[in-house]
This record gives sequence, structure tokens and C-alpha cells, in this order.
Amino acid sequence: MKKTKHFFAVDLGATSGRTIIGCLGEKLELEELTRFENNLIETGGHFYWDIYALYLEVIKGLKVVAQRGIDIESIGIDTWGCDFVFTGKDKALLRNPMAYRDPHTFGMMERYFEEKMDKKTVYGKTGIQFMNFNSLFQLYAMGKAGNTALENADKILFMPDALSYMLTGEAVCEYTVASTSQILNPKTKDLDEDIVSSLGLTRGQFGKMTMPATVIGTLTEEVQRMTGLGSVPVIAVAGHDTASAVAAVPAKDEHFAYLSSGTWSLMGIETRDAIINDRSYDLNFTNEGGIEGTTRFLKNICGMWIYERCRKEWTDAPKSHSELQGEAMKQPAFQSLINPDDPMFANPSSMTDAIREYCRKTGQHVPEGWAEMCRCIFDSLALRYREVFTWLKEFAGFDIDVLHIIGGGSLNNHLNQMTANSLGVNVLAGPQEGTAIGNIMLQAKAAGEVVDIWEMRDIIANSIEIRHFEPQDKEIWDEAYEKYININ
Repeated sequence: MKKTKHFFAVDLGATSGRTIIGCLGEKLELEELTRFENNLIETGGHFYWDIYALYLEVIKGLKVVAQRGIDIESIGIDTWGCDFVFTGKDKALLRNPMAYRDPHTFGMMERYFEEKMDKKTVYGKTGIQFMNFNSLFQLYAMGKAGNTALENADKILFMPDALSYMLTGEAVCEYTVASTSQILNPKTKDLDEDIVSSLGLTRGQFGKMTMPATVIGTLTEEVQRMTGLGSVPVIAVAGHDTASAVAAVPAKDEHFAYLSSGTWSLMGIETRDAIINDRSYDLNFTNEGGIEGTTRFLKNICGMWIYERCRKEWTDAPKSHSELQGEAMKQPAFQSLINPDDPMFANPSSMTDAIREYCRKTGQHVPEGWAEMCRCIFDSLALRYREVFTWLKEFAGFDIDVLHIIGGGSLNNHLNQMTANSLGVNVLAGPQEGTAIGNIMLQAKAAGEVVDIWEMRDIIANSIEIRHFEPQDKEIWDEAYEKYININ
């Protein structure tokens, strides 16, 4: 019988966070220890993250570990991407980190391209999709504004690295989270000197580039005293939450695509090298760092955001997801279709009004109630997934045999079946807790408990329930896709 090992994972999202214990023996089991809010602070005309509150929550979770006498092998932290913390020459943090939701980057992409480096050159160097809140444009905006924390920064640490720094005193630059910044060059696998220089910064202001499953350091004496733990190692896992989630895809071989399904839907493939060409530039695909030197070639799709926003407006709809979606599936299919990634759905004052307006403008049936509107959303998402999947097949140097759906959206059996029908491939749904699982398994790799990504994935596949969905109604969905393309 294999001895059970325990690993402590910190999984931070933009609205909430959790600390989790992973128990790895013959199989992997998870236990949530604490859950907490991640609140934005609005002050002085800007939005900030409370890094000290997040640090305190990590400490609270570690105290629970000590109180329960759990012998943990290591600690790993994953977060969202793009945001960062400044530290000074005295090693102290310089101000709470500004949040990517802050509007100070609006218009800064265009100014950067005019003043520093043209858009196509930036994409050629980084392969990253253009979003105004990418770290590149945040840093550029701060420089233009005379941000004093930036002016006095000795080190610039991305969010998971900043929290690891607070636990260990060691400054690193974890590869997967750095890859979201639009500063990293996936060919050299380091920060691009030309882009760093364009910001008036130096490579030395960032930590040492560190790959997932690497030991950063051990808990400082201060943290040991606060928590009651010993010198536990802190591991650089896949610091970007999506990278940890993709590491947890229970695939049997390389012939798969993945869909990380939640507020955003991230659909992509895992490749050995970045895919950067005119076609990927035109379609705004992104190349983000994966584990073991892989690249996550993917596209962001507006996922369950539209559905969740509508639910807040549907005052007469059932509160239960299953009841609401069950009624929606009784409505006529494909009578109303939208492009979920149209800018009008980004953040409208009323999502239901935006859907109606889109259908009016495109000459379609206007959804009349919550059931019709829900059916419209799910039909449209499944067809948008097919569009992006079609592009992925064009880029992949291999046949894609299956789509793995991970994350909270993997529980949506209606949409899972519709996605299988739309794409014409088998869909495997699960795990729901992909990010935490990936975090823990990378700690296990650092501890020598697993050899590589394929052993990780084999253990995950044997530890979770995977639901299978086979494609149906090919002719109906082919016709619907043609209608979708013509409308959009």
C-alpha cells in the first residue's frame, strides 16, 4: 500500500479563495480547509487587491493544518494572471497591487503601439492575445502616470510569486503566470529584453525564471512561529490557475483539446512549441506557458458570464440550475442565436436587453422569456465552441479525438451534450476541481511522487468520475452551424 502524502494548496480567484489539503495515496482526495472572499479595495480613484488580507488567509489555513496535526509535504499557490506586486530595496512591499479591473489601462494599448512598439511586433515576440489589462499595458500605464511604487521598485512579482515571497523571502518569476503578462517570449522562455526595456525596466527587476514543480524555499522563521509549522517547502506550481487546471486534464495521450469552463471558457490545445503566425494573430489566439515546457495554445470565449448575468435578471425563473435548464431544453432549438463574444455582451447594463437587441438587429426571433433566452445562450455557446474548435483543428499538428471539459462548467450536462453534438467528437467532463488538483499534483511531482505529466493524469483519471458524452444529431447541428456562421 502506497503511503499517503499530504499537500497544501492555495487556490485564489478574482472573487474568492480557498485552502485545500490533497491526500495522495493510490488515489487523490481533496478536502477544503478554508474559504474566503477576495475583495477589491477602491481608494484614491483606483482599485487594489488586499495582498495582506490574502496572506493572512493563507496563514489561517496553515494554522488549521498545524492544529489538526496534518504533516504536509509542501505548499503551492495559484492565482489569476497579469497582476503584480512591487517590493523595495528594503524587501518590503510597496503598496497593495493594483487590480486588472482598474480602468487606468483604457486606451494604453494604442498609445504603447504608437510610442513604443507596433502591435504585430509585440504579438510576434509574445504570441499573447491583446487585452488592455495585460501586465505590459498595466506597467506602461503606471509609468505614464508617474506611479511612485513603480519608480521605487526593486522587484516586480506576479501575484502567486508575491505570496510565496511573503512566506519564504525568496523572489522568483514562475513561468506560467509570467506567460500571461505579454512580456515573456515563449521561444526563449524568458522575459523579452526589448519589451522590458521599452518600459524603462531591467530584467533584474523580475525574479529568477522558475518552472513549475520547483522548490522556491521554505517557510521563514516568522511564518513558522505564526503557524506552528516547521520549515515546510513552498513549491512553484503552475502559478496561473488555468495552467494548473490544464495540468489536471485526465487525458490518455496528446490528441485532445480542452475547455476550461466557468465565467470564461478557455478552449485550446497543448503543444510543444508556440504557434505564432499571421493566422493566429488575426484570430487573436494566445500562447501561454504550460508545464514541462508545453504551450497552452488557446482562445478566450465568453462562457457562463452571459447565463449568470441573465439569472440575476430572471426574477421569475427557478433558482435551481437543473430545473431552469431542463425547462430551457424544452424550447425550440436554434430559433435565436448570438455570438457570445460580441462586444455588446462584455458588460451591458442589462444582459437580457442586449440579447434581445442582438436578435432584433440580426433579424431573428426575439426570445420572449427566460426559458427561450436560456436555450438561446446554450445553443450559441455550443456553436461558438464549434467555431473555435474548427480553428484549433486547423492549427494542431495532430488529430483531435476528444474534448475534455474541466472546471465548474463540467457539471452542466445539457451543455456538455450540446457541445459533443456541435463539435462531432466525444466529450469527457471532469474534474470540476481542476485547478486545485493540478496545483497538488505538481507539488507531488516536486516531491518525487510522480514522474511526469502523464503519470499525473493517469492518477487523476483513476481518482475522479469522468462523464462521457457522444455526439448525436449531426445533420441538425451542421445546419445550425451554417445558420450561426451566416448570422455572425
